[in-house]
Amino acid sequence: MFKSNKIVQNGVQTRSPCPPAPEPGERDRGWRLSRFGPGGLTDRELISCVLGPGGRIPASEAARSLLESYRNLGELAAERPATLAHGFRLGPVRSTRLLAAFELGFRAGGPPKRAGFAVRSPADIHPLLREEFRGLDRERFLALYLDTRHRVAAAETVSIGSLNASLVHPREVFKPAVAMSAAAVIVAHNHPSGDPSPSGDDLDLTARLDRCGDLLGIALLDHLVVGDEEIISIREYGWPSSPHE
Repeated sequence: MFKSNKIVQNGVQTRSPCPPAPEPGERDRGWRLSRFGPGGLTDRELISCVLGPGGRIPASEAARSLLESYRNLGELAAERPATLAHGFRLGPVRSTRLLAAFELGFRAGGPPKRAGFAVRSPADIHPLLREEFRGLDRERFLALYLDTRHRVAAAETVSIGSLNASLVHPREVFKPAVAMSAAAVIVAHNHPSGDPSPSGDDLDLTARLDRCGDLLGIALLDHLVVGDEEIISIREYGWPSSPHE
């Protein structure tokens, strides 16, 4: 016997709200997901799955609008939560859910690519840096910690700054290096302007980090500046001299 959807509350019989009707194509999407896995779904369908029901606009319509507004998923993943919440009427819950899904995917694919490979020249880490800094509109400072064979043991974000500045203290760079007994460090940061030319502040910071590394016995191998099209190695550009030299 089927159960009634009637509810008795304070002696008054009412009907419980019906569950939302599935969106068109949702059953077919579910079938393909169960048979082929997430790889069997389109970008629009994957975003619809993440957004889920319950918003002001249907998930499939919101997904279509998002994909039409951005050139690629990387640009969408780098968007601000407030823009997604208000500009696309996703609301705070859906926008947070979407960006969290992008970040999980990034982290799931990140560690195997980050660790274990040997660095013989600045070009060896260009692919990693392009992935790390893709789509960012804030300056981010990254440190790569290397073992005695110059293999990357870990990559950590040291700080995230404003639109055009990142505040970095040497202790934030070298504290993890000491903890993991790293033999050397490579640091990198992006210029949101797109121009990778090292600034005076970049050279001053490099000199400070170099001096601290010398005191700790942990070599600073390089400082790379990432732009839109080019990555500049300060080691190759012109290593700053210590004021005591």
